[in-house]
Amino acid sequence: MGGCFSKPKPVEVKIEVVIPEKERSKEEMSPNGKASPLIYKVNGTARHYHLEEHPIASNPYHNPKDVVEASVCHVKDLENGQMREVDLGCGKALLIKENGEFHAVGHKCPHYGAPLVKGVLSKGRIRCPWHGACFNISTGDIEDFPGLDSLPRFQVKIEKEKVYIRASKQALQAQRRTKVMAKCILSNYNLSSTNVLIIGAGAAGLLCAETLRQEGFSDRIVMCTMDRHLPYDRPKLSKSMDSHPEQIALRPKEFFRSYDIEVLTEMQVAAVDVKSKTAVFKDGFKMEYNKLLIATGNTPKALSCKGKEVENVFNIRTPEDASRVVKLATSKNVVIVGASFLGMEVAAYLTERAHSVSVVELEEVPFKKFFGERVGRTVMKMFESNRVKFYMQTEVSELREQESKLKEVVLKSGKVLRADVCVVGIGAVPATGFLKQSGINIDSKGFIVVNKMMQTNIPGVFAAGDAVTFPLSLRNNKKVNVPHWQMAHMHGRVAALNMLAHGVELSTVPYLWTAMFGKSIRYAGHGEGFDDVVIQGDLDELKFVAFYTKSDEVVAVASMNYDPIVSKVAEVLAAGRTIRKRDVETGDMSWLTGKGS
Repeated sequence: MGGCFSKPKPVEVKIEVVIPEKERSKEEMSPNGKASPLIYKVNGTARHYHLEEHPIASNPYHNPKDVVEASVCHVKDLENGQMREVDLGCGKALLIKENGEFHAVGHKCPHYGAPLVKGVLSKGRIRCPWHGACFNISTGDIEDFPGLDSLPRFQVKIEKEKVYIRASKQALQAQRRTKVMAKCILSNYNLSSTNVLIIGAGAAGLLCAETLRQEGFSDRIVMCTMDRHLPYDRPKLSKSMDSHPEQIALRPKEFFRSYDIEVLTEMQVAAVDVKSKTAVFKDGFKMEYNKLLIATGNTPKALSCKGKEVENVFNIRTPEDASRVVKLATSKNVVIVGASFLGMEVAAYLTERAHSVSVVELEEVPFKKFFGERVGRTVMKMFESNRVKFYMQTEVSELREQESKLKEVVLKSGKVLRADVCVVGIGAVPATGFLKQSGINIDSKGFIVVNKMMQTNIPGVFAAGDAVTFPLSLRNNKKVNVPHWQMAHMHGRVAALNMLAHGVELSTVPYLWTAMFGKSIRYAGHGEGFDDVVIQGDLDELKFVAFYTKSDEVVAVASMNYDPIVSKVAEVLAAGRTIRKRDVETGDMSWLTGKGS
């Protein structure tokens, strides 16, 4: 776990790989009906793989003392399409009726605990009202993100017109279920070669590794990261800045050990040789791979002004950065450069701790290009009422120091701001510089170009997350970059499935959120290039929904205090229905349940 390792002599091994039953074809079977070994070349060496059964989940009801059964309602209490939170005495479940059938699953979203009864039920799945994760109501399996775990599923039976739920007490308490996973069955292997190498340990990288194990992949998986930590919940760096790394870890150390997902921390890849299928690390170590996922994310842009090297100027990249800023900002003067999502979330978080918080931004209002001027101005007013001072349509010309530490921020407008701490949030560039000579297709902005299966132009090389451009079905397969948490999850899953030759194409609606002063703005779709914004509700009351249109079509939606409207729109878009501008201009929301072409 973590760090570097020695480089012993190569050894040849004969191993088995678990492949799900549904993936086997008749061609893989020998004439006598028994599985025949598959020859799979890794680093030029033929290795033999045998097919096995996919691991079967243990019976959740094997311990009678852990089981509870209760009557929760009459069969006529729920109409089709309705959901109800029901109490079984030692925990709650979500009871769902769809197409005349009852289903029972966990009632809380495993991501951040949102009440799913307030979510959106549509065609066999429920979408979380807060952040858009989707779960299959028959299996409880997670089908869209964010989050890693699925819902527990409970047995339902009907007796004498009454609905009974039988559930594991442990599952009722946990309200989450980790899918069954394979492990690496290699006992002896060359440490300088791996079947799957994942560069980057964010959401995309972790989802790729977990999906491979869930699908029965039992060869070696290695993740490497420049970070010193195991994968963590990166959005919390700006939303909950004083969290300890252990508090925001996506999985505990034991998880990685249990499922043989190796994570090499503080390891930077300097180059990739696609011909020899080798990654070269900064320290000179080399690792051969069979399949490669590049999920390196992005690198924050730095200020280029005079004095940029002074102390106490930060890009928030790690938990240490965030906690250091909080410590230095307490009762001091803070300047945020850039009214980006990161910049505004940091500003909101620090207002109660700092003596003063100022935001410097080139645009006229925050989020203008993303949320539009009216919503941006509403957000700006909310910040101003919380003592945040804005300096708009200007930028930093100089950072002045006293004893090498930041003392003042000088603006091009001539204004001089007192500053003990400066946080820079002026955007980012894809972390793909190490690929320039690799032959992997990179566009003019530095993004890795992939298809809907997250494949690059090089066979066996996949890419995912913030560093890629990909065809978005929602926008007629336009090549886009969507640097958000939910999308990274989905990219990682799709990449893993296609490493296993499942032929799965990316199909999801982008979904994101931002949190400031206890308020959340939720957003779904892809509004780039919108030409109008239709507002319903009251901006001044911070209770509104904004529809972003291009020509006659709604391409995105944002809301505040209007749940679950964004999740409802996401489901409409996910179903392939077009929402017309005229549908949202009237204020009549009936189109959500039936209209739309």
